[in-house]
Amino acid sequence: MKKFLWTLFSLGLLISPFSTLAEPTEVVVRVISKGAKFVGSDIGGARVTIKELPGGKALAQGTTEGTTGDTDRIMRRAHAVGEPRSDGGSAKFAATLDLDKPVYAEIRARGPIGHEASANEVSATMWLLPGRHLRQGDAVLLEIPGLVVDLAEPELKKDEGKAMLRAKVTMMCGCPFTPGGLWDADKLALEGLLLKEGKAVERFRLGYAGEASRFAAELKLPPKGEYEIEVRGFDQAFGNTGLGRTKLSTP
Repeated sequence: MKKFLWTLFSLGLLISPFSTLAEPTEVVVRVISKGAKFVGSDIGGARVTIKELPGGKALAQGTTEGTTGDTDRIMRRAHAVGEPRSDGGSAKFAATLDLDKPVYAEIRARGPIGHEASANEVSATMWLLPGRHLRQGDAVLLEIPGLVVDLAEPELKKDEGKAMLRAKVTMMCGCPFTPGGLWDADKLALEGLLLKEGKAVERFRLGYAGEASRFAAELKLPPKGEYEIEVRGFDQAFGNTGLGRTKLSTP
């Protein structure tokens, strides 16, 4: 009899409402470019990590995958309080965590992965509660600032004594700049510096080159030597900045 009562008592403990059984908890993270759309698959996505604080124990990590989202929905439509900017296909990273207690977590994103030289990081801290899913609407949305500035190797025109510099500049989601466009090339300032041993020997501007997100400048070839070209981008409309570098060797 005693053994039977002890068995019942043990089972009671197992099903007690105070038991700390782990509960599956869904967390959906999206990363959006400041002033633009979601950082998705076509630009490499953003790398997301979820860590417990303090201590930094990794809970989940992965990459946002999906589309940049609906342009009208994100950029042109007025949003009511709580109305999401994302839709079903908008890039995201989804994880299911087994939590047996509330966890204070850091959620961090770095991207775009496909353009590491231009990548930035953003993070947020929040409580994750067992069984309280963060998946509705834009539950976890991180905004990443910046510009992607990709410089091609300068094209030397020795017979003319010039070098042609070409650049591709986009928002962090890959969204393009065009004159008067939604992302306006006329409001994008691109300042170039020709550097010798870290010191600027010439400054110049890059202008729109007739194709979306393409910019160019023609430089007079400097004296023989090794130089670095630095292009600084500033988007006046949204306050984004970016920087690109390349080498120039003159014969």
